[in-house]
Amino acid sequence: MSRAIHIAGAGLSGLACGYELARHGRKVVIHERTDAPGAGSVARFAGGMLAPWCERESAEDAVVKLGTRAADWWADITTVTRRGTLVLAAPRDQTELRRFARRTRMHRSLTGEEIAELEPDLAGRFAQGLFFAEEAHLDPRRALSDLADALMGLGGEIVFGSEAPTDVDINCTALASGLPGLRPVRGEMAILDCPGVNITRVVRLLHPRIPLYMVPRGKGIYMIGATMIESGSTRPATLRSLSEMFSAAFTIHPGLAEAAVIETGAGLRPAFSDNLPRIVRQGRTLHLNGLYRHGFLLAPAMAARMADNFLSEKNHEDHGERRTA
Repeated sequence: MSRAIHIAGAGLSGLACGYELARHGRKVVIHERTDAPGAGSVARFAGGMLAPWCERESAEDAVVKLGTRAADWWADITTVTRRGTLVLAAPRDQTELRRFARRTRMHRSLTGEEIAELEPDLAGRFAQGLFFAEEAHLDPRRALSDLADALMGLGGEIVFGSEAPTDVDINCTALASGLPGLRPVRGEMAILDCPGVNITRVVRLLHPRIPLYMVPRGKGIYMIGATMIESGSTRPATLRSLSEMFSAAFTIHPGLAEAAVIETGAGLRPAFSDNLPRIVRQGRTLHLNGLYRHGFLLAPAMAARMADNFLSEKNHEDHGERRTA
């Protein structure tokens, strides 16, 4: 019988790696410092957007290639909402919309009337937009919990309140791993309760200073966020950044001015210089790191690649640093 594979970190990448290995019959033990799956992970502040074609606006083709099947992977584990992504811009920012259209694909242009047909609450708000019909989203915290349950349902073990051994097989501890070349990219978000507004799709509002996304969570709950802040600060979200996010949210719908702010948060996402994830070997330990702001989108494919290292005949002894592409 194969020995157990030990993983450091029960965040998004650690759980995904564990699930892929357990799905192929391997015994998995995950060591997690906190007392719940994802409790110490920046993924709990994510938007949960499964949007490979939108991401091509600022990412390499590898992101699209790796992320195309993410929605199907997650749908086997948790609830995935497949209603597409609306990309909008205020009248003064129409050049941003045209630039976004040129850099992406798998979308169609919308008139103001077509936007209103998709989202009646946006009627009269925008004259043009883009619709990425094949994109999807999920609830990150529910997805992390469901992924942990799926892993344990396959016989995997998560040891909470546990420091990982120094010689784990897989390290998925993000910035805490100490890998050279990583930098922190700060993401900030707020969760709003606004039952007077009914928007059912992810909305990306283009803005030259603070591009905003808004993700519906159902029952009048919305998550708004901005994820490209080059900063290593661990402070809570600042008044300036929250004010800018709220102002952009009002542009989407003025009714959001009446929303109750039920949570704000900030987290540091690990990224390499090219903003692509890597599998890196240090000694006998393989690291999966650098998911940047594409965590839920790229974790499935990268976890499958990690599992291949342990399922192939050569095992992982001859693998050095690997990029996604």
